[in-house]
Amino acid sequence: MTRPHNSAILELPWTAPPLTLNQRRATKGAMFAHARKVAEVRGTVHRLAQAAALPRGLGHVVVQMHYRPRDNRRRDTDNLIATLKPACDALAAGTTRHPGYGMVPDDIPAHMAKPEPIIHQAERGKGGALWLEITWEV
Repeated sequence: MTRPHNSAILELPWTAPPLTLNQRRATKGAMFAHARKVAEVRGTVHRLAQAAALPRGLGHVVVQMHYRPRDNRRRDTDNLIATLKPACDALAAGTTRHPGYGMVPDDIPAHMAKPEPIIHQAERGKGGALWLEITWEV
């Protein structure tokens, strides 16, 4: 017997991933800029989860990132992981220093699956878009 699933889509405000694995953090200024961007992603996803009234205290969720770029240049899905990680941190319970929304107690595999991100084809006349699809068992 399969269980029904609930799902939600959080449309993120960025037209391109704000963080990628290709970004270099060689200087102190670059490291601070990176930390600010990580905090921005965490805070934004936390606020979007609140606005969507997502459930809290679940046992397990699946979080998949989707990206529709503005053009069809070659892109690696693993570069999206840099943005996905703070987004998932924001959905989990978090810590005292970095509180999270609390959908699940932690973003470890026992509580959260993070399939490889999906990069969609660009669509003529549409800009880039980034979103999270979240599913959970009822």
